Amino acid sequence: MDQGDAVPIAELWEERRYLLDVAHWMLGDPGAAEAVVDEAYLRWYGLSGAVRRQVAVPRSWLAKTVGGICLGRLALPGRDATGHAAGHGGPREAEEEAGRVVLTALESLSTAERAAFVFRAFGTASGTAADIVGRTERELAELAARARQLVQSQRNRSTAPHQHDAVVRAVHRACLTEDGELLTSLLCPDVTAFFDGGGKIRALTGPLHGSRPVADNLLTLLARRPHTTLSTRSVNGRTGLVARYGRQVTAVISLDVANDRVAHFWVMLNPDKLRPWNRSPTDGGTRPDTRP
Repeated sequence: MDQGDAVPIAELWEERRYLLDVAHWMLGDPGAAEAVVDEAYLRWYGLSGAVRRQVAVPRSWLAKTVGGICLGRLALPGRDATGHAAGHGGPREAEEEAGRVVLTALESLSTAERAAFVFRAFGTASGTAADIVGRTERELAELAARARQLVQSQRNRSTAPHQHDAVVRAVHRACLTEDGELLTSLLCPDVTAFFDGGGKIRALTGPLHGSRPVADNLLTLLARRPHTTLSTRSVNGRTGLVARYGRQVTAVISLDVANDRVAHFWVMLNPDKLRPWNRSPTDGGTRPDTRP
């Protein structure tokens, strides 16, 4: 997927479910199937942007890749279908709000921005950091500055709760009615949206800037399709948006509001990070705060 493209969330999750079905059918093990699909998405993101643009039907490419990985696992002598892939547990939740907010902000940065921020924070020499990130020293400085501003904006939320709630509910109405003009009017001109797919679902791979591009991409992502719903819920202690496909939570969206306009969207699409939202009370865990 390219930076300017967007795909309805229903298509993204139908694609992943289809790939899981293919892998499960071939291997007979749901855990192994998920590992194979994750590996296929890793290979997709391992392609250069130019190569990805040449793939006419990404779903077919991914299905072929899944099939090849499964055949490779089945052909391994002395091993079962699960191979040696290990599961990944989620990071421990930060005990203080400041720490949690900073971690969320860093996760939402592009790879280059996150690397620039971390390298600068730990005092890595500019020339060395620039070589690692693959940017010039001037570009590195700009990336680090942008990342620092974004992290600070997450730490300094000053909008009153009732103002924040009113803006988010207006955004919700605009998305439900697919009103692009209304949604654009609710965003800061320089609004930025971040999409975290974790490399496990086709999502935008970097930040998107500007009220019109952000509005258009969000409306496409959250397009009304059969079995899709969008509701307001408490996300990290403030009103946010939760999208579902059927009974599955497929996206959790946090918003930063400044001067009665949305300054940042943080769109969580990573299936691993959405597991707590899909955990039933009988699983023995506590669900995230979902109070209106």
